[in-house]
Parts: sequence; C-alpha cells; structure tokens
Amino acid sequence: MSESSAGRSGFSPAYLDRVGSSFTDFLASSAPDLLPGRRPVPQLPVGDVAPHGTTIVAVTFEGGVLMGGDRRATMGNLISSRDIEKVYPADSYSVIGIAGAAGIAIEMVKLYQVELEHYEKIEGLTMSLDGKANRLAQMIRGNLGAAMQGLAVVPLFAGFDLDAAPSTAPGRIFSYDVTGGNYEERGYAAVGSGSLFAKNSLKKTWRHGLPADAAVHTVVEALYDAADDDSATGGPDPVRRLYPIVYRVDAEGAVRLTDAEVAAVADTIVSERADADRRTMDREA
Repeated sequence: MSESSAGRSGFSPAYLDRVGSSFTDFLASSAPDLLPGRRPVPQLPVGDVAPHGTTIVAVTFEGGVLMGGDRRATMGNLISSRDIEKVYPADSYSVIGIAGAAGIAIEMVKLYQVELEHYEKIEGLTMSLDGKANRLAQMIRGNLGAAMQGLAVVPLFAGFDLDAAPSTAPGRIFSYDVTGGNYEERGYAAVGSGSLFAKNSLKKTWRHGLPADAAVHTVVEALYDAADDDSATGGPDPVRRLYPIVYRVDAEGAVRLTDAEVAAVADTIVSERADADRRTMDREA
C-alpha cells in the first residue's frame, strides 16, 4: 500500500473518512462483499438445501426477560444438527435468538455483536434498547433478496431496558419480519416453525410478574410443547444430554443458565407429563 493511497497514518481512506458509529455502514463502504445482504442472490429457491433453525421463545418476568431456544436444525426433511446454538448475547444487556437460514443467521448475529460494540466504543455509551432493535431491523432488511429465495432470517430480540421508567417493566421483547419490520411484543413471543405451538403454551402459562424460576419453567415447557407437535423443533434429549439454551437478562446483565439448571426443569416437565399420561390411562382402563 503506497503512502498516497494509505496516507501517512498507514490506514486506507475508508478508515479515516468515517465519522459515524455504525460498523455496518463502515463495511458497506470499505468491504461491502462482507455483508450478508450484499452477496450474490441465488436465482432459484434454495431454502431446502440450507440448514434452518427453530424454535425461539421469550418471556418477560418480574425483573427482566428470558429467551430460550431448542437445539435442532433441519435441512428439508432431515435433521442437519442436533446441538446447534440459537440464542446468543447481543451485548451485556440484550440477547438475540435466530430462526431461519442458520448460516446467514449466525453470521448476522456476529456482525450485530460487533455493531453494538463498535457503537459503544465510538460514542462512549451504550445504545438504547430501542436503538438496538432498530439497528437489527436494518440488518434484516439488507437480507431481503436472499429471504425471497428461501434464505430468510427472522430473529427474536430481547433485553433489559436501562432507561425504563420506575413503573415500567424493564424486560422488553421485539419480533421482526423478513422485510425488517420491527414489532414490540407484550409479555411473550415465539418465532420459528414451532412458534404456533409454543405461543399456545405460553398463552396458558405466562402471567404478569412471574418470578424468574417460574418463567424458566414457562420457557422450557413452551419449547417442549413445540417439539411435541413440530418435527423441526428438538425436545429434551437426556441420552445426549442436550437441553434448550436459556438466557436470563436482568439488572445484573445477560447470563446463560447452566445445562444442569435447564436439565432439572426439563426433567421435571417430562416427569409431570408422564405422570399425567399414566393417570389418564389408569382411568380409561
């Protein structure tokens, strides 16, 4: 790199001309091919040949918000992965769950994590929760071309609102569509192929002011109900010791529950369902 093209600092002009705090905008000008939405779009639908991830649920509780996801990824009618991770911390006070084309979704999550960290370093403060939700919507909108060919990414976003009023619940949930539409949900939400069954479960078990332990039970039970009726959603797998991934976000930050904690809840739910089925069979005998 010559001095004329790089300048005396050794950096290319793209590194010196940017005055904004968006890392995605920086990539768009310096290396646009690295953005998921800027890559060549396939001319034929290819959704069935790419692994897809489902199902993600989120609920608010007394002091924050919880998000959980099953571990299965599918490719058409095949199980492509039994232990994929679909819930990630976006930053210290927010989490993101992915549903849709797994490869693009994971790449988008990594870019989004850098986006939030870049903003914090440039501006010297944390982006507001509404700002985080809107920034994610812009990234989803950039993937619209691929979404139209079957490679859609439809995440679920949730976080603890550091600016929430004293009388307002700090845990907030945002859902999206493939065009980047951003919708704040009330209390609970689910995305993915098993979302219909998960929402039906949440509708019956969620309530305002749930304590954290009860909310964890609600999340895991919703994923269990989704797996019971949706073949693309994986249920608890005690043989392989695979259980849902659950994150809790409250005033202390985003924390992933241990496998042992989630396994204990899942095993309790399975035991309760088995006992209920046994009592039903005894009455019918």
